[in-house]
Amino acid sequence: MTTFSITKQPVLSLSAEEYQAILALPLQDLTFHLNEIFFSVQGEGTRAGMPCIFVRLHGCKLRCSYCDTQYAIDRRYGGIFVTGVDIDQQVRSFPCGFIEFTGGEPLEQPNVFALMKYYCDEGYTVAVETGGHVDIRLVDERVIRIVDMKAPSSKMMPKNNYQNLEILRPHDEVKFVIGSREDYEWARNITQQYALPSKVTAVLFSPVFGAIEYKQIVEWILEDGLNVRFQIQLHKHIWHPDTRGV
Repeated sequence: MTTFSITKQPVLSLSAEEYQAILALPLQDLTFHLNEIFFSVQGEGTRAGMPCIFVRLHGCKLRCSYCDTQYAIDRRYGGIFVTGVDIDQQVRSFPCGFIEFTGGEPLEQPNVFALMKYYCDEGYTVAVETGGHVDIRLVDERVIRIVDMKAPSSKMMPKNNYQNLEILRPHDEVKFVIGSREDYEWARNITQQYALPSKVTAVLFSPVFGAIEYKQIVEWILEDGLNVRFQIQLHKHIWHPDTRGV
């Protein structure tokens, strides 16, 4: 039996048979722990500023020090249990063809693989933002995988699955959230070691909101001549930084 493993301490492990069985499930049989669905503009990445439907799934095994969605990480509290039909009804109420699955950690819920495939088949542009500790090989090849590698100050760096960086596709993106010089140097070294700019659409360097001056990261990027994209969390400048559902 073929098994898709994650790391030495796997977050998710599915046999090939289990994976195919999930993909075959109809929407009404797909269940999810959902935090929220909302329609806004994309705040980060190469599509920043563009309309986007966000499907935020509930629960994450990581506990990043700077997490700004702590309301969506503890499976014991919050969120609601829904079916794929429930999600689809809300998604189709918005005039938009771009969907991003986020969290929490969406890839910790295996049924999401089938739901992402469904929306790809329906003609939507689909993206998923993942912490990178879950194996991304199971994600439909049409999905844009935004892999958020955890830098030292997150306290979650040991959970990184570096094998994900070996299997990136040209339309994927890699994100580094940076809160210190140590974080920057680590991100720079990983970017160079894995030749990320030649593998993906964009390598994103993003400041921890409120922890470091934007100019400082930009100056470091320019000094090192890195072929990366500096970004900010656009939604935190349009709305109050603590506003949910935007």
